[in-house]
Amino acid sequence: MRPRCPQAKRPSEPYLAMVRALVEAYFAFVDRDAKTIRRHGLTPSQFDVVATLGNTPGMTCRELSAKTLVTKGTLTGVLDRLASRGVVERLPSPRDRRSIHVRLTAEGARLFRRSFPAVVGAMRPYFERALGAREARRLRTLLARLKQSLETPLEESRKETRR
Repeated sequence: MRPRCPQAKRPSEPYLAMVRALVEAYFAFVDRDAKTIRRHGLTPSQFDVVATLGNTPGMTCRELSAKTLVTKGTLTGVLDRLASRGVVERLPSPRDRRSIHVRLTAEGARLFRRSFPAVVGAMRPYFERALGAREARRLRTLLARLKQSLETPLEESRKETRR
């Protein structure tokens, strides 16, 4: 006789179902988004960098790391590949010589103008099919609250409630 898996306790079932739904939606989004991005000759990380630099005069690597979903360890390799393709250039920062300023080249700006509207436009119908404007705003609010909770250690939130 096979041992049975322990049953989830009642209070955690809604939590587990929510986590599973969130992860499944994330994977579906990443899969759909990556297919669209790859049609423009970019990886999702490369697109994130190009989209973040688009319509800006550029920024330091530190600023770029903070504004993208690319980890600091991955950013150098992404920038290396984009630079080798002539999409970005690295220059000494005009504000701080210790920092590197990254900006799109003319080719990078053309790539941004082609890819950004196409990727956003390709994803929009999936969101609009699933959510109305009010639901989209509510979901954004809930996801921001969840993100903040996950980024705040539990000890800090307990101290806040005791004050």
